[in-house]
Amino acid sequence: MPTGGSLGSGQQGGLGQGGQVKIDDSTKVIYGPRTARYFLEEDIFDNHKTLYQIDTSYDDFHRYNFVQRADFQLVDLGNFGTASRNVFFRPIEQLGTQFGYDAYSPYAYQINDVKYYDTKSPYTNLYLTLGGGGQNILRFDHSQNLSPRLNLGINVQRFTTNKQFGTSGQSDSQTNLAQNWGFVFHGNYRSKDEKYTFLGQFNHLNHHVYEQGGMSPDSLNFKTDRGIEYDNPSATFRTAQSWERRNNWHIYQQYVLAQGFQVYHVFDYKRSIDVFSDTDLTNARLYGFYNNYYYDSTQTRQEVKFRLFENKFGIKGRFQGFNYRAHYRQRIANMNGAYTKSYSTTGTYRLSRFENFVGLWLAYYLKDSTQRATAEFEYLLGRDFKIKGEVVSKWFRVGYLSTFTSPTFVQQLYDANHLRWTNSNRLVNSNNIYGQINVNTKQLRLSPRLDYHLINNYFYFDTAAVARQYTSAFSVVRVGGEAEWRPGKFQFLTQTYYTLVSNNDILRIPRFFANFRATFDFVYAKVLFLQVGGEIHYKSAYYADAYMPLTQQFHLQNRLKTEGVVYTEVFLNARINRVRLFVKMANAAQGNYQGALIRGYFSTPFYPVVGRSLGFGVNWPLFD
Repeated sequence: MPTGGSLGSGQQGGLGQGGQVKIDDSTKVIYGPRTARYFLEEDIFDNHKTLYQIDTSYDDFHRYNFVQRADFQLVDLGNFGTASRNVFFRPIEQLGTQFGYDAYSPYAYQINDVKYYDTKSPYTNLYLTLGGGGQNILRFDHSQNLSPRLNLGINVQRFTTNKQFGTSGQSDSQTNLAQNWGFVFHGNYRSKDEKYTFLGQFNHLNHHVYEQGGMSPDSLNFKTDRGIEYDNPSATFRTAQSWERRNNWHIYQQYVLAQGFQVYHVFDYKRSIDVFSDTDLTNARLYGFYNNYYYDSTQTRQEVKFRLFENKFGIKGRFQGFNYRAHYRQRIANMNGAYTKSYSTTGTYRLSRFENFVGLWLAYYLKDSTQRATAEFEYLLGRDFKIKGEVVSKWFRVGYLSTFTSPTFVQQLYDANHLRWTNSNRLVNSNNIYGQINVNTKQLRLSPRLDYHLINNYFYFDTAAVARQYTSAFSVVRVGGEAEWRPGKFQFLTQTYYTLVSNNDILRIPRFFANFRATFDFVYAKVLFLQVGGEIHYKSAYYADAYMPLTQQFHLQNRLKTEGVVYTEVFLNARINRVRLFVKMANAAQGNYQGALIRGYFSTPFYPVVGRSLGFGVNWPLFD
């Protein structure tokens, strides 16, 4: 049984020429994962094209929730489809001015993760999850070769979630919380002489959320460090909505001019529109959600647009054992904001950037692509700067990253009915060192890890949800790692981290973080592969950031500690032929904890995590 997670890790292997297979009367062809393989743009870019086999493993298959798929290193508003942020500090590696509206990014198809296929037969993948609390996901993927060198495909995602509080029950016409449409049209082509390669995609996201602002304070009757109790909780907002639409065109193409020498071009056009509206601010005023009402105390509407044109031209190849790349990159980006002042008056603001970059990348690969040494440099002329070096082997990984990056558009400028600021675009600096040791035996895998970050000019959002820049340096140290033990048919996995932040006033990270999973695999009637298991997750209690839906930003708060409760699940994963299924009980321990009744707990202040619920899912791949 190959191992792999629900995100689609697969095995490597060669496929040869694509297209439909021709058979004669004496030949029998069985289509399957070995005849429909995919590759990633990153591998083409690095001159290490690898064809991956379709994942048929049921490990992690029960993890349909986006937070769980990220190993709980994301925090949302208690229900998937809601705004999210990273638990741990992550240095910014993308140079240039970014938009800054990223709370819904995990629910979009990621451009760099899109799979490009080379199939012997039409390949279709169907996925359906019916989760508890109205959490439903439907995905449809289809890909096929139109010729031996041309493949086209589509990925479609649709999911919905229901509110967990602030409604009058299932009969309420406004029980829906979030709904998502996402799709990708993708294609790849290579010339007959294999010199020219083209990859392209159109990537779309349409995401809508009824914002609730969290539970209203009068809904909370009792709270402890182990959880909260509440009775018929109401929502702070009644009529607030957020709506995000994204359209991304992406093209990668390369041409081999000579052995070991290629030219390449990458084009991106990105367009995002983020709208927030609230036609009744009565509750927001009652509970003091906003500090200011500059124009209208009865309603709010704003719209922020982002456009980006980017072209990247470069050369790459291989010389005396070294892989190399050099590039010139140009970006034209702008943000336009508009907000309602009164019935007939609209306010606007705008920022734009024209940026030029140069960069160089070198790599030396050992016996295989898994062991390598790489060095990377990029410079935004007159501003941003990045230098990175990494060594990867079977036994360890060690690296250094230093960046000077521009603040995002939203960190620099915002103006609307409730908040406003103008900040300088002083560069954010981080120096990052990381190292990991890998120990593997037949039954045991150990991967201890250390991450150290020294940060200067850090941007954060204060307790009033206003963007600020902290001009002194501070540090973050994280130690921990992963361990896996496989005695027979059992499997035990653990992931633990301990984090220290030298300035806890501007960056809040839980001191202790842990995941643990135990499973047992067996076969029934020789055809039904089963895995039963349970997992737990824990973060120590801390003052987690609150959420401001106006700007899609998480900000500091000192009112309420969150987490500090063990989250548990029990599950059954199964596979019969190529069909995978799961059934699980999420948040299974909710309701009892050391004799205390626990109605729920917060991962983001005043947003409870979805309670105990039963979920079911099925995945059915079709290869002909």
